[in-house]
Amino acid sequence: MSPHTDPAPGHGAGHAHGGQGQGQGHGRGHGHAHGHGHGHDTEIDWEEMSDHLVAAGELQLPALRDVAARLHGLLDGDGGTPAHEVRRVLDVGSGPGVMACVFAEEFGAAEAVAVDGSRPLLDRALTRAAALGLEGRISVRAAELNGGLDADLGPADLVWSSKAVHHLGDQQGALDALAAVLRPGGLLAVAEGGLPLRFLPRDIGRGTPGLTARLDAVQEEWFDVMRAELPGSKPVVEDWPGLLRAAGLTGVTSFTCLLDLPAPLTPAGRDYLLAHLTRIREKVGGELLSPADRETLAALTDPDAPESILHRPDAYLLMGVTVHAGRRPS
Repeated sequence: MSPHTDPAPGHGAGHAHGGQGQGQGHGRGHGHAHGHGHGHDTEIDWEEMSDHLVAAGELQLPALRDVAARLHGLLDGDGGTPAHEVRRVLDVGSGPGVMACVFAEEFGAAEAVAVDGSRPLLDRALTRAAALGLEGRISVRAAELNGGLDADLGPADLVWSSKAVHHLGDQQGALDALAAVLRPGGLLAVAEGGLPLRFLPRDIGRGTPGLTARLDAVQEEWFDVMRAELPGSKPVVEDWPGLLRAAGLTGVTSFTCLLDLPAPLTPAGRDYLLAHLTRIREKVGGELLSPADRETLAALTDPDAPESILHRPDAYLLMGVTVHAGRRPS
């Protein structure tokens, strides 16, 4: 999925489950669980979200480029490890290819491959590559990641996956499969976990102060139901560095790149937050929020309301893309 934006409420955009936002990909053509009987709607139509995924990726480009540069540094031998030539990069769960294009720009001699379960999103990746003058540098592969790769993707020097692994029942199995694709000395990097998205002050002058903290809580509940309903779901301590070590990787490290857009927020940032809050209202709002919080959320997502996120002078956007990476032993 992507730093990409994890479209799932509470994780796609920022909390990185997405929290609220990270990531651009997902790796599955359509949603997974349904959960309607629990008062949750956990189904995600990734193709329907394609415009939001592209817009989120564009907004997050500064952070995504920072991530790519940090990974380049690790592959160049930062931290006492030997340098590794990057000839091929896989973006697994690529969505519309925002990060795949960033990698093509960062690693000028490498082929970047966008891997996703949605053909329409892969088509958008090719369109984006052509618009950026990267034709011939970007290729696409249709494949599902379901605890294992259902296609022979060939070896890679860098495997990237953003906000995709947490949509799979067996997260350790997925990391094992991704690590197995690496050439000796290659790097697996996943964007998972991280800081919740922040975008409004604690007291917004309406309702009970602390709305964003309560939105975090209902998103975590949504996420817990989503995970439980995934096929083959296995409980696991989400210690991502530990999971990478269990996949046989060494030199495991973590870092976070920040996207800091202060108030007054740009129209693109406001549109992003409107889409984010609308997903929360439509997917997890329901019975999980108090009537007063539902009313406040309705006002924030009403383009014509003076309190709308589109008009508030105090709206800002602060998110972190947290990356965990490890190398396959040479």
